[in-house]
Amino acid sequence: MNTNFPVLTLKPHKERALLRRHPWVYATGVASVKGKPKSGDTIRIQDNKGNFLAWGAYSPEATLRARCWSFNENDVIDENWFKKKVFEAVRARDNLRNRTDAIRLIFGEADYLPGLIVDQYANQLVTQFQSAGVEKWRKEIAKALIEATGSNQIYDRSDAATRVREGLPERKEVLEGVEPPEEIEIVEDGIKYGVDVRSGHKTGFYVDQRDNRALARELAANFKKVHGRGMRALNCFCYTGGFSLALAKGGAEEVISIDSSADALFLAQENAKRNNLDGHNMKWIEANVFEKLREFRDAGEKFDLVILDPPKFASSHHHVDKAARAYKDINLNGLRLLNEGGRLLTFSCSGAIDVDLFQKIVAGAVFDAKTDAWMVSRLGAGTDHPFLMTHPEGEYLKGLHLISRGSGSAG
Repeated sequence: MNTNFPVLTLKPHKERALLRRHPWVYATGVASVKGKPKSGDTIRIQDNKGNFLAWGAYSPEATLRARCWSFNENDVIDENWFKKKVFEAVRARDNLRNRTDAIRLIFGEADYLPGLIVDQYANQLVTQFQSAGVEKWRKEIAKALIEATGSNQIYDRSDAATRVREGLPERKEVLEGVEPPEEIEIVEDGIKYGVDVRSGHKTGFYVDQRDNRALARELAANFKKVHGRGMRALNCFCYTGGFSLALAKGGAEEVISIDSSADALFLAQENAKRNNLDGHNMKWIEANVFEKLREFRDAGEKFDLVILDPPKFASSHHHVDKAARAYKDINLNGLRLLNEGGRLLTFSCSGAIDVDLFQKIVAGAVFDAKTDAWMVSRLGAGTDHPFLMTHPEGEYLKGLHLISRGSGSAG
């Protein structure tokens, strides 16, 4: 056993999660720390009897006091270890390159690199170092990314709130290469999108919704085959028009898109132009979605498909109740706008709202809307956003695909 590392000892019975290979150690479970580890230092984690549990990264200021690199005592956490993990993660996504050049290359705990997010947009890499451990190894990780991808353009968007909780300063800077252009064009399933990696949401684009955009496109195409006309669709919280363009490509007759951001809507309209869809009966509305849904409801508007893809309503468990009310509100009014047989694609990206709670919230909205609905599938992020079965918190994006059955027996 290497004795050169600081040692974190857990309180009695607090080892159970790590024995199940859950990669987080909370401050409340720590009995003692031997040595003087600094932020991001590798530590040996053991139970109260001295038995090895994991190698982890120490974060002295965070509620998550340590995040585990490995549960194998023989592993050596060094530059070669990080290089191996980066290469494994990148190669695991190679199968997506025939569909898109916008891919999540590294997804934190799922790739044994907790706190690290890396997205690729064409030849541009965008990183988010959200934990003390990966922050300490940022130079080595950047070097490994260049070798694994062949891209020497890396822009760091480490500006998420998680940095503050880790006691780390926010960063928005070039990590390797030169300043990114104002807009990078990517292609997903034949549709072109412009991405602003410097100031756009997340790292510039909602890569995680790729498969659900493909589903929306398929639903629009099938609707046209069955009904002989294009569907009328409503896309709420449309951002830069991902779902809107997919629907139009699928043959939707009218797509109404709502967002509160004028800048996002401008980019959405530019995206429509780059795909020759700007004359495709697409309407862009700058408005508060909550208010606009009520306006549409009161005006008797009806749609064949409604998409609800809001931003995160609950950043922690402290906000769950408020978020639940917000999700209930938009789903209630979204359901009221559906034609009988119409479809609702509804999502939550709040990690604090788990799958079961989200389904209960939407079920409550169905009841209060005095309608009936089938749930035909649960939806989630694409295959480049896997989550470890031992770390269910990785399943942050939840979605439901519902079909309205009308008032039916609901009375």
